[in-house]
Amino acid sequence: MSIERELNKRSGSKCELCGATENLKVYTVLPTQKGGIDESIFACTTCIDQIENPDNVDLNHWRCLNDSMWNENVAVQVVAWRMLSRMRAAGWPQELLDMMYLDEDTLAWAQATGEGEEDENKLIHRDSNGVILEHGDSVVLIKDLKVKGSSMVAKQGTAVRNIRLDHENAEYIEGKVDGQQIVIITQYVKKI
Repeated sequence: MSIERELNKRSGSKCELCGATENLKVYTVLPTQKGGIDESIFACTTCIDQIENPDNVDLNHWRCLNDSMWNENVAVQVVAWRMLSRMRAAGWPQELLDMMYLDEDTLAWAQATGEGEEDENKLIHRDSNGVILEHGDSVVLIKDLKVKGSSMVAKQGTAVRNIRLDHENAEYIEGKVDGQQIVIITQYVKKI
């Protein structure tokens, strides 16, 4: 059974965040470990657009989190926590966050994107041009790089897809080059 059909069945053909019944699709909650239904939600395009584009957030739309934050599915809880954290300055989202409980692993997953941190504490990964990099972005190498611990050389112009951010150092990202997972310094990449 496909992930979309499983999520459709799990959600009762509704957005797992706001309850909308139209324009639904699978949304993968990053960063993923194994992928699949446990790391995905069924959401409407309105919710997905506002999750991916913080400037488009409509506070009143997200009042639905009052109900969906109690969803039994962990991926839904993670997205609810992230959106409430993003909007907490409005007052009511902070009240909901104060009521919400996430176990240690779920909270770590929710915090993995930096949502909920104060802006001055947030690590911001930037490419060689100063463009902000996010989990799942694609970048291209701007110079040949020798890979430490191997004889491999990652060539200039190589595309690295679905990058992961290092949450301890803003200058490091991870990605696969020629099937090998490597750490890359952000000053040698350009976002595609």
